[in-house]
Parts: sequence; C-alpha cells; structure tokens
Amino acid sequence: MSTETTTINVTEAASTKIKELLESENKQDHGIRLSVTGGGCHGYQYGMNFDNNIGEMDQVIEAAGVKFIVDAMSMPMLTGAQVDYVETMQGAGFAINNPNAQSTCGCGSSFSA
Repeated sequence: MSTETTTINVTEAASTKIKELLESENKQDHGIRLSVTGGGCHGYQYGMNFDNNIGEMDQVIEAAGVKFIVDAMSMPMLTGAQVDYVETMQGAGFAINNPNAQSTCGCGSSFSA
C-alpha cells in the first residue's frame, strides 16, 4: 500500500457530501473505494463505495479530507480525475471529470480510454 496526496482531486461539494454520508452511515473509519471496471456503454464504468479494507496493491489518496482507496488496475485511468458532487433539477449525484477519458456516455457513468 502506498499513500499519495495529489493524484485525485475533490471539489468542496464532493468532500462535504462524502463526509456527510460517512457520518450518516456511521462509517467515519472508512474511505471511499474509487474503481474502474469493464462495462457500461463506453467500455469502462466508475464505481464508488465505502470501504475500510486496504489491499497490498491499493493506493490510498488523501484529498480534501477524504480518504480514497484505488486498486492498482484503476489507478492509471483515474490519475488526475476530479470527483465532484452536482445537484440539478434532474437529480443529484457524484460526477467524475476524468482527463483520461476520450469520450463519455450521456449520464457520465461510463467512458472510453
């Protein structure tokens, strides 16, 4: 396991929302596992969930007071990405702005690299 401080960026809105969710779920000791898996309409899709199991090949990234856990396979596709939380009239949710994505689907949950 290694720890980084600048590989993933987090907006203030996302940081605030993640901290609220961790507290409401009583999981303040957890981080957020951020991953990329095959699938989605553009080839890859993002995953985010609470996790406190850090594997030997995981990288821990502290950003805006939030601990992100990223596996070795996902890290190259997430380097430089920004996690944001957006609220629109259609709903609210997390958005990942990824400079490594060549194209994204309309909902923003999948991309091609």
